[in-house]
Amino acid sequence: MPSSVPVEPGAAAYFGGLPKRAGNELLRLRELVHRVAGEIGGVGPLAESLKWGEPSYTPAKAGVGSSVRLAALRDGRVAMHFICHTGLVERFRELYPDVFDYEGKRSILIEPGGPLDEQALSHCVAMALTYHRDRRPSG
Repeated sequence: MPSSVPVEPGAAAYFGGLPKRAGNELLRLRELVHRVAGEIGGVGPLAESLKWGEPSYTPAKAGVGSSVRLAALRDGRVAMHFICHTGLVERFRELYPDVFDYEGKRSILIEPGGPLDEQALSHCVAMALTYHRDRRPSG
């Protein structure tokens, strides 16, 4: 499915340099991240940039959320990385212990072309994109 959001040139080069299967999976995940951002009130548009040479997505408005970074792994899988000190991956493990494969405190691992619980993954992405906003004390 073609994206309705133009791809930043560095990210486009990253996706284009990957084996087709991994590149297609990461483009599908990119579309999911943008879709989730559009469905959540107050997140606004995402900034797409390269962090550690990999495409990263963060709400353009400061103080809203944490980044989601996409990466192809050497073993053929792809990963959705989250900032490890946020505790997000630990929370995902609590909510979805048998839904995803995880790596350490920072990643959900995905097999390209394999089954994917998009509803659960969308919830995880939403938690990241609203991380700072949801941690603010109300009042």
